Amino acid sequence: MKNTDKKNQSLSLIKISALVMIFILTAPGLIIGQNNKKTDKSEFKRPQYRNLFKEAGYSQIEIDKKLAKAYYDVFEGPDKVYFEEGDSLGYVSDVKNKDARTEGMSYGMMVAVQLNKKDVFDRLWRWSVKYMQHQEGPREGYFAWSVNPETKKQNSPGSASDGELYYITSLLFASNKWGNDTGINYYKEARRILDAMWKKDGTGNVHNIINTEHKQISFVPEGGGYNWTDPSYHVPAFYEIWALYAKDGHEKFYKECADVSRNFLHKACHPVTGLNSDYSEFNGEPHPTPWMPAGFRYDSWRVPMNIAMDYTWYGKDKEWQEDYAKRFQNFLRSKGLNTFKDQFNLDGSTPEFILQAGPVKKLRHSIGLVGTAATASLVNKDKASIDFVHAVWNAKLEPYEDGYFDPYYDGLMYLFSLMHLSGNYQIIEPKG
Repeated sequence: MKNTDKKNQSLSLIKISALVMIFILTAPGLIIGQNNKKTDKSEFKRPQYRNLFKEAGYSQIEIDKKLAKAYYDVFEGPDKVYFEEGDSLGYVSDVKNKDARTEGMSYGMMVAVQLNKKDVFDRLWRWSVKYMQHQEGPREGYFAWSVNPETKKQNSPGSASDGELYYITSLLFASNKWGNDTGINYYKEARRILDAMWKKDGTGNVHNIINTEHKQISFVPEGGGYNWTDPSYHVPAFYEIWALYAKDGHEKFYKECADVSRNFLHKACHPVTGLNSDYSEFNGEPHPTPWMPAGFRYDSWRVPMNIAMDYTWYGKDKEWQEDYAKRFQNFLRSKGLNTFKDQFNLDGSTPEFILQAGPVKKLRHSIGLVGTAATASLVNKDKASIDFVHAVWNAKLEPYEDGYFDPYYDGLMYLFSLMHLSGNYQIIEPKG
């Protein structure tokens, strides 16, 4: 019996030793494999910034030239909308309306941080702080949305919520890109706006930029404008950026806002045409105003571009977004790829009311919409959608036959579109 027990014990020890040896030999491989899986998973989450121009057959040299020319035209050329003042200031002007707007200023900053134009970014920010940002009172931290660049007088002291939206996001990107010790503490400036936003409690009829009950951006954070929205202000990708980099304790809220915005767009965009109204209720229903009826007009142009950005950066609503892009581009194609107009009723019919652009009231085939419509090709899986990419490539930022020219809004939409389509509009992560 004893000999048998010893024999069994010896066999057991041999088996255990063999198993231990097998584990020692194979464990590193298993760990490496697991690490690879983790790495693959994190790499898979990183956005793939497609260069749709390259996919359409254009060379990288041609693409770089096209983007550089668009930047030159908008910021440096004879019809530029960017103007420098002294050694440290600069502003972007809506030249046809003879004002500087938080829209254009913050767009200019986003262009500058994406294309690594630090001096331009800093000048625009300093001008914004000096002439637009309220330093005290109920609006403290917010910006007057329109300023006369000649007199520096505020045409309207209230905010347009998209200005703050772009200021905050571009400042967070600048903090990630250039750090905070090169003259401007970008992170501190972004937090100043956000922290001020969270202190707004209705005093002086001024509120949070985001309607906190509905978790949607307001048209304006004052008075009645706090209770409805503008679909083109819904940029869910930006809330994801705030959740990542603002570090202000509201991460969960921002992520919820991103999801609410995505769901809102489902309701705000027409089920057949994909068109949305310039202004909407929080439930997605069109919001007519005393100055214009509901309709797809200039603000609305930005929606396909915002959806393309969210699709590329985060891809959390791909199925609906792909369907939207198909519907939207198919509708425009039905109106003529090179002739579709820039304003519609939501069902696609021609509107009786035409919103003026500066002094001009006219429907036209606008390069701004040609550009943003082309960004939907990043989302539309139909091969034929590449036609829209060729269309914006062939478009020219120059006066129309009747002499009308808008290098500001048309120009910025065109430039943003070229950035998206060439893969040059990206999430800017911290260095290191």
